[in-house]
Amino acid sequence: MTGALPVLYSFRRCPYAMRARLALAVSGEPYELREVVLRDKPAELLAASPKGTVPVLVLTDGTVIDQSLDVMLWALRRKDPQSWLQPPRGSLDDMLALIGHNDGEFKRHLDRYKYPHRYPDESAGDAQAFALLNRAQGAVWMARLDGMLDAGWLYGTRASLADMALLPFVRQFAHTDAAWFAAQPWPKLQAWLAEFEAGALYAGVMDKHAPWRAGPA
Repeated sequence: MTGALPVLYSFRRCPYAMRARLALAVSGEPYELREVVLRDKPAELLAASPKGTVPVLVLTDGTVIDQSLDVMLWALRRKDPQSWLQPPRGSLDDMLALIGHNDGEFKRHLDRYKYPHRYPDESAGDAQAFALLNRAQGAVWMARLDGMLDAGWLYGTRASLADMALLPFVRQFAHTDAAWFAAQPWPKLQAWLAEFEAGALYAGVMDKHAPWRAGPA
C-alpha cells in the first residue's frame, strides 16, 4: 500500500491512539486520519495489521507501524520541535522505562478498574470489589507520578515524551470516577492533567470525525 501521505488508523478515545496523534501533531508531520469503529474494523486496517488494534500508521512506502510508542518515536525522530525526546532532566532510556511500567502493570490495573466485568474469572463474582482493588493498585502509580511532578512535568519544567505517553492513560483512570479522583491527595498530578486537558495540543487531537469508509475502487 502506498499513498501521498502516511495513513493513521485511529479511535478517538483510545489512549494508545491518542498518544500517537499527540506526537504526530507536535511533530507537524502530515498524515491522513482514518477514524475507525472498533466493533466494525475496516478491511484495510486488518490487512495492514491483522491484530486489529489502533493506532496503525501505514507509511507511504507501505511500511506498517502498529505500536503506539513506535509511532511516537517515528514522528519525533523526524521532527521534534519541542524536544520531547530530550527532557530537561533524565534520558530517553529513563522515559522509556517509565512508559514500560505504565503500559504493563498500571495498564493491567486500569483495565480491571474501568472494565471489571470483562474479567469474570478474576473477580470471583464481585465485580465492584475487584474494580476497587485494582483502583487501589492504580492509585499507587498515581501517587508515584505525583511525586515526580515537582517541576510541573515528569522530567522537568516542560513536557516530554513521557508526559504525553502517560497522560492519556492517567486521563482514563481519572475519568472512571472523576469525583473520587478529584478527592485524592495528588495536587500536582491533578494540575498536570488539568493543564494537559486545557491545552491546544489536546484539543487539536480530540476533534470528532465520522468513521472512515473506503470509497469506490
